[in-house]
Amino acid sequence: MLKTLLSAMLIWPISSVAAQSNQQFEDCLRVALNARDGQVIKVELKLENDREVYEFDIRGLDGNDWDVECLKATGELIELEREVAHPNNPLFKRNVKFNEEEARAIALKLHPGEIIEVEYEIESNGDSSYEFDIDTYEDGEIKIEIDATTGEVVETNKELWQVGLE
Repeated sequence: MLKTLLSAMLIWPISSVAAQSNQQFEDCLRVALNARDGQVIKVELKLENDREVYEFDIRGLDGNDWDVECLKATGELIELEREVAHPNNPLFKRNVKFNEEEARAIALKLHPGEIIEVEYEIESNGDSSYEFDIDTYEDGEIKIEIDATTGEVVETNKELWQVGLE
């Protein structure tokens, strides 16, 4: 299954660097599917704190959507978040003190551009956060996560590539 998914999603040039990248991808894919069994619907490679991180969006067998992050270099699971479809979801809404418009303003003040995607996430500790994908026009796509309770920036990273559903 891993090889089928890998070949269906990515085509890598043949070299020793590509072989290592393929193995790192397969290792992280295995870690992600062990964390949440289901169907991978999107994969991103992003630069987070000077580290390359794979983010797998998994439509879980439990009926939920999950973001699973894996450190490319080590294959270590570093984050597991549940996505909800709407900010009125009771699990998300219970923690909100900053509404989406306020969170958008914070994100765009730090990284001007066009917001092209918004995700509503429940962190592993139960906190709620907004994740905005911003096309900065000049610097490519930036992902910024804003805590829905405090309005603070949780993390910022640069998307290197993405394959799958938006």
